[in-house]
Amino acid sequence: MSTIEKSVTVDVPVRTAYDQWTQFETFPSFMEGVEEVRQLDDTHLHWRADIAGVHREWDAEIVDQTPDERITWRALGGTKNDGTVSFAPDELGQSTRVTLRMEFEPEGIVEKTGDALRIIDRRTEGDLERFKQFIETRGTETGGWRGEVKPGDADNPAI
Repeated sequence: MSTIEKSVTVDVPVRTAYDQWTQFETFPSFMEGVEEVRQLDDTHLHWRADIAGVHREWDAEIVDQTPDERITWRALGGTKNDGTVSFAPDELGQSTRVTLRMEFEPEGIVEKTGDALRIIDRRTEGDLERFKQFIETRGTETGGWRGEVKPGDADNPAI
């Protein structure tokens, strides 16, 4: 099991940073290797990515989401890929600290070697820097979802 934790400060208010992060289908714009993210419903996403030449598809479930604070997800089946992105405003409310923490299980020699060489670590750092550039250049979010998901809600098909 590997864990990555990276942070970046973006020069937009917490609401803007959070709202943009809820627009999962824009992730290919700033996440290297992510080819597509489709939002299936409020708590489920389908991902397609090329990671070090290895094509992967998986579904993820949002298990905890509090506006302007955090989004926590887990992979459903397949390779373990769980994590949390959190948002913390500065004292003046003009910038936001975005912290991404992921736990994953590298599979196969290519992914294990990439993990050992910290390639995934550097890619995650680059993704956060590209998110910073994306949102600061725009100055506003492309949309936003202000709903809340509490632990256990995602397992309830009525949500």
